[in-house]
Amino acid sequence: MHKFNKPVTEEINQPFPATYPKIDAATQASGFTMPSDPLTCALLRTLAAAKPGGKFLELGTGTGLATAWILDGMDTEASLVSFDNDATLLVIAEEFLGEDKRLTLVDADGEAWVKANAGQKFDYIFADTWHGKYLLLDEVLAMLNPGGLYLVDDMIPQPNWPEGHAEKAANFVKYLESRGDLLVSKLHWATGVIVAVKR
Repeated sequence: MHKFNKPVTEEINQPFPATYPKIDAATQASGFTMPSDPLTCALLRTLAAAKPGGKFLELGTGTGLATAWILDGMDTEASLVSFDNDATLLVIAEEFLGEDKRLTLVDADGEAWVKANAGQKFDYIFADTWHGKYLLLDEVLAMLNPGGLYLVDDMIPQPNWPEGHAEKAANFVKYLESRGDLLVSKLHWATGVIVAVKR
């Protein structure tokens, strides 16, 4: 009897971004405990490659781990704006990614940045912080071009979720699905990923 591997496994069998190991080491040394899962990041890279020349937005840079993967999927004509309100984390992202001319790192409060940039449009938005996910969701979705991708992770319940967060997450998903301008897929992958496309 032949033994076959499962067609789909939770493995990343393609190269990680060149900057990833150094950012990962610096992240661990910093004590930051909320980086994006590498499986999520691999998906972010794949979907980034679907937007040649696109305008990208990342809400919540952290130390730049997910940022590195998004950049790795982008072509030379694309651009990425990524903001965070924690300057100590942005220092790590700046150290390893700051020379990439496609990237603009911004030290800013999420609410202030979204309100100040309400007129901007993007082809790809990764909301990895409360703003653009649980706060100012309509404002961020208004920034998405038709055909644009909206991505969030951490949607599978975790033991460290505070009381009431599961209900908040469920309501968030229901709201996305209720919008007539979005097509939504819920993926039981990594920590739980939602991929939505603007009609």
